[in-house]
Amino acid sequence: MARPSSLCSYFFTIVTFLVVVLISTTCEADQSKLPKKKHVASLFIFGDSILDAGNNNYINTTTLDQANFWPYGETFFKYPTGRFSDGRLVSDFMAEYANLPLIPPFLQPGIINRGYYYSGVNFASAGAGALVETFQGDVISLKTQLSYYKKVESWLREKLGNDEGRMRISRGVYLFSIGSNDYYAKVLLTKGFTMLNSFSESNHVGMVIGNLTTVIKEIYKTGGRKFAFMNVPDLGCLPVMRIMNAEKNGSCLEKATSLAKLHNEALSKQLFDIQKQLKGFKYSLFDLNSSLRKRINHPFKYGFKEGKAACCGTGQFRGVLSCGGKRPVKEFELCENPNEYVYWDSIHLTEMANKQLAREMWNGARNSHVIGPYNLKKLFQIRYV
Repeated sequence: MARPSSLCSYFFTIVTFLVVVLISTTCEADQSKLPKKKHVASLFIFGDSILDAGNNNYINTTTLDQANFWPYGETFFKYPTGRFSDGRLVSDFMAEYANLPLIPPFLQPGIINRGYYYSGVNFASAGAGALVETFQGDVISLKTQLSYYKKVESWLREKLGNDEGRMRISRGVYLFSIGSNDYYAKVLLTKGFTMLNSFSESNHVGMVIGNLTTVIKEIYKTGGRKFAFMNVPDLGCLPVMRIMNAEKNGSCLEKATSLAKLHNEALSKQLFDIQKQLKGFKYSLFDLNSSLRKRINHPFKYGFKEGKAACCGTGQFRGVLSCGGKRPVKEFELCENPNEYVYWDSIHLTEMANKQLAREMWNGARNSHVIGPYNLKKLFQIRYV
């Protein structure tokens, strides 16, 4: 049974600030020891809402691109952090598996003064794409995320010295989830995207992959060598896309599915080519698309009760992005147990789904066809001097 939305989360709102302060203080104490641990790898995170840990809390954007309100964060953190989930993201689990603290968002006030950069930084922004034009003005584009990274890279070299700074950068893992919003924008014909909609699907994908390649090579120039990528999920099967196909009983939206398939094929080929071009370039490519589709189509096999509808939202499949009541549609329903659902809201995953995917990324065998050439565990273990 769904829980009706309620504005009586008053108590929850009152205590949020105190909880944030407590958590921040604890994290600061943990981070203070990190500069002495030369063996500790760093995790640098780029991308969109799949990985955004709260950067959009600190920019002037719309509530469609923010998740800093209840019920986001209700299960693990017990307060909204800006993550688009009921709890942790894939990147949070990745940090845990690598024995790192939670990686903070770059725009979180004060992190540069607390030594947070030593274990990595999260630059991801909900709504961001590889193309600057994607939701331009409301998000932090991949190009801007790169510029933020270069500031951190310079800071590390200054604070640690060139040799140790270089080691920290070369041993770091650079995690990406990007592309989905470039195709949402094309399908949904959003503002600022009219010109790019004149391009064919293959040309559009080519521009996305081209921009991502530029960023990879720029990070490589700074010393980055270990890269991890999540491909694009089957966009047509998201709850938000299914409701656009009401005349076909909510089946997956073919145009969005086609764009995701083209992107993933191009990404796989491009990474293989880059590996041959750049000496020492190592990468992990996780097939999020197929792994997630298995859970959508066979939820019970993976411990879920619902694979197609969201836990939080409105309408068929709860596909209207209304979770939290802070968006244009105010009414929403909320399931009793998010762990029973693959999708948290009409686009994003529950913590339980994120945890399962993170495990596959970390431990997955190459012959599983889900991840390769390296899984994340092996990627973190690679040492560069």
